[in-house]
Amino acid sequence: IRLMTEPRSKRPRLSLSTKILLGLLLGIACGLFFGELVSWLGIVGSAFIRLLQMSVLPYVAISLVLGLARLSYREAAQLTTRGGAVLLVLWAITLAVVLLMPLAFPNWESASFFSTEVLEPGQQPNLVELYIPSNPFFSLTNAILPAIVLFSIALGAALIGVQNKQPLIDTLSPIVAGLTRITEFVVRLAPLGVFAISASAAGTMEVGELQSLQVYLVTYLSVWLVTTFWIVPALVTSVTRLGYRDVVWYTRDALVTAFATGSLLVVLPLLAQKSGELVERCGVKAEESGSNSDVLVATSYTFPSAGTVLTLGFVLFAGWYSGAALRVAQYPTFAAVGLASFFGSPTVSLPFLLDQFRISSDLFQLFLISDVVISRFGTLLAAMHTLAIAILGACAMGGGLAPRWRALGVKIAVGAVLVVALLGSVRLYFEYVVEHEYRGYDVFVEMELVGQPVASTVRSTLPPPDSTTVERSALERVRQRGMMRVGYFRDQLPFAYVNRGGRLVGFGGRLVGFDIDMAHHLARELGVTLEFVTIDRDSVVGALESAGCDIVMSGVAATTRRALAVSLSESYMDQTLSFIVRDHRRHEFATLEVVHGLDSLTIAVPDVPYVVAAAREHLPNATVVPIPSVRTFFRQEDDVYDALVYAAEAGSAWTLVYPDYSVVVPQPAIARYPMVYPVRRGDREMLDFVNTWIELKRKDGTTQRLYDHWILGRDAERRQPRWSVIRNVLGWVD
Repeated sequence: IRLMTEPRSKRPRLSLSTKILLGLLLGIACGLFFGELVSWLGIVGSAFIRLLQMSVLPYVAISLVLGLARLSYREAAQLTTRGGAVLLVLWAITLAVVLLMPLAFPNWESASFFSTEVLEPGQQPNLVELYIPSNPFFSLTNAILPAIVLFSIALGAALIGVQNKQPLIDTLSPIVAGLTRITEFVVRLAPLGVFAISASAAGTMEVGELQSLQVYLVTYLSVWLVTTFWIVPALVTSVTRLGYRDVVWYTRDALVTAFATGSLLVVLPLLAQKSGELVERCGVKAEESGSNSDVLVATSYTFPSAGTVLTLGFVLFAGWYSGAALRVAQYPTFAAVGLASFFGSPTVSLPFLLDQFRISSDLFQLFLISDVVISRFGTLLAAMHTLAIAILGACAMGGGLAPRWRALGVKIAVGAVLVVALLGSVRLYFEYVVEHEYRGYDVFVEMELVGQPVASTVRSTLPPPDSTTVERSALERVRQRGMMRVGYFRDQLPFAYVNRGGRLVGFGGRLVGFDIDMAHHLARELGVTLEFVTIDRDSVVGALESAGCDIVMSGVAATTRRALAVSLSESYMDQTLSFIVRDHRRHEFATLEVVHGLDSLTIAVPDVPYVVAAAREHLPNATVVPIPSVRTFFRQEDDVYDALVYAAEAGSAWTLVYPDYSVVVPQPAIARYPMVYPVRRGDREMLDFVNTWIELKRKDGTTQRLYDHWILGRDAERRQPRWSVIRNVLGWVD
């Protein structure tokens, strides 16, 4: 009763940061309860972020020009050198933390499906286009912030020596103040905007997808916690008069908003304001503190922040995850190339880095999934990074530093111990507490056909020759009997193999694979059933000539010898020769130049004359040994063979079965060859029909859809409806 009678002004009010956190928590709860039903709130969240961004680019450009115009040449030089020194220190600390992250990775088996990116050269970000604006108005229109900043710096620096610039300064100052007020007004809507963003994310995110990323997520969050709330604040509090509460608590509105929105750009005005006020507390004049902080905040945004650099840890995780872990000897190159590449966007830089270190760029999809979670943490660290540069740089300019080097050394040492202890604990937790089961093999052997299958049977021997039909076209035979006989090779992964838990009597599973799926599509369009016939490679010609098979669909490569014996269809897919090697030997086969320098190599090759000839041509110093079956290589004892020359696309499927091995496509690539469907030599009617059908399947997307499924492994596991309380607990919706 007393609270109700008190004046409204005396009632306790929630701070903005508390309201934002409440919005975040309520949004997550809403997403978990309603699931995909609240996905539409993503539109509201996007609108809120665009409102925040509305004033940012004008603010950055004008505040930079204004801040530099107020300086002298001497002050501008000091700002550059001292702000740059702080930036280098923060980079060095963050890179050291990143390189320690593999300490947390447990010793788990891993393998992945094929990735097309391993065949393509990486593209380095174009720093010239990113930073040098040939047309500043184009950069403003397309939000190319580094180029905008460079133009603004150039204009501001040019104004330093201009006479009678005060009227311009007086004009720009109210504009900056007005833009700041716009941002402050929009930030008041942050609780609603954050609610919409978090509800949409929580309602649509696949929890199962995050399970495969748990090692990276826990490792990242461990080092993020120490870096954000210990190391960076320790750097500031040890060389200024500020305390921990000043750095972290006083700036909480900006930090929480950065975390909730996942955008550093939208809080730059707030960071500039807060850092300027903190610099004043260090004894720097108000005019100098605000001006220098504005310039440092805007300028530092164009360089990789600690939050961005920490993302480099994903490359180390991806290498571990795919069995292609980076060696310690590669760390200096990794750090230098990684830092330089992150001057662009991580979405461009990470695929480039994955390719540079011969890690499947297909794992970038995992980063996109994890980024839904960690991006906000990285943005918060980036905000703390920006504050540190602004505070330390402005204090160094205005004489506000009060260094206590011994305290700094102790805090950094404690931070290092915390990082190592946390990473060690994470590794012990995953190795001894978390039950890990390698799922790659299970996922592969449980894959099912994509299309609707027709009625089919499987026979292990060729049917008796039928002299009455052997001279007819295979197409005529198929239509007459209402059934098409398709020859296939055993264990021709991923084109033809028997899965687990299928329905074919006597085989323990269902016959599946890329070409088996294609056979079902062909039979369905012909309106016939299927009979699959097991054959070996030496009996292809006899099976087709005797009408025991109408067509062979089993990952058959086109070669000159086959072209002389049978008629080959047009190519429906190309494959790339590669090396399959033990995981720890990937780096030895990364380039042909390195391979040629290795002594006493014994290379296994499938007993296919074309492949054998290609291997001997490109590996003249190696001993090339034809083997009758791929399993001969994988089941070898004492590592008789150093590597297997095999198709990268098909070899990736074998590494899912044998995860101790990896596929390496050397640079430059050895060769590519087409995959075809053989028919009886001279059967023009059948050949023309199959060629037309292949073209149709290429045009209607069937071939690509099956390639994505069987080769790239997309949607290899059947997705269940997104879990939610309203569906899975209450049962109110289907």
